[in-house]
Amino acid sequence: MRIKVIPIVPLFLLVLVLAGAGCLGTRSLPVNQTSPPSILVDYHRTGGVASLNDRLVIFNNGVAVISGKSTSTEISLNATDLALISVLFNESAFSQLQANYPAPHQSPGLMTYTVSYMGKTVTAQDTDIPPSLGTIIDKLNSILGNAGPQKSAYPTLGISP
Repeated sequence: MRIKVIPIVPLFLLVLVLAGAGCLGTRSLPVNQTSPPSILVDYHRTGGVASLNDRLVIFNNGVAVISGKSTSTEISLNATDLALISVLFNESAFSQLQANYPAPHQSPGLMTYTVSYMGKTVTAQDTDIPPSLGTIIDKLNSILGNAGPQKSAYPTLGISP
């Protein structure tokens, strides 16, 4: 009595392949539903006698990144700070400013300030800064100055209405 092995082997292999195929189903990866933070303020100051090259980027989630010639610091701003920044830009009529305020006479010691807020960018140089933009620049400089030496997660920003 001889058992026919040949038809059983392919049938066994077929069952094994089909059983294994069920384990290869695709799983959907979890999708992060939160969008990445957007830039609220991008401030860059360059030049001057000290040849500064500082940048402050404030994101809408309160994270602010400060970078200079050789350092980079990340700080956190609270909701009140973010609200005061928005009030500052709105009260200063930033959206009504011209795009460029060049100095009437160029000099190697002049500072250049570039401020971007809500899709608008304004560039100004020393000696030709409108008062409303000067107020904004002063506040952004205070953030740079207060955050630099402390290296703290919650520096005192000196932003007051």
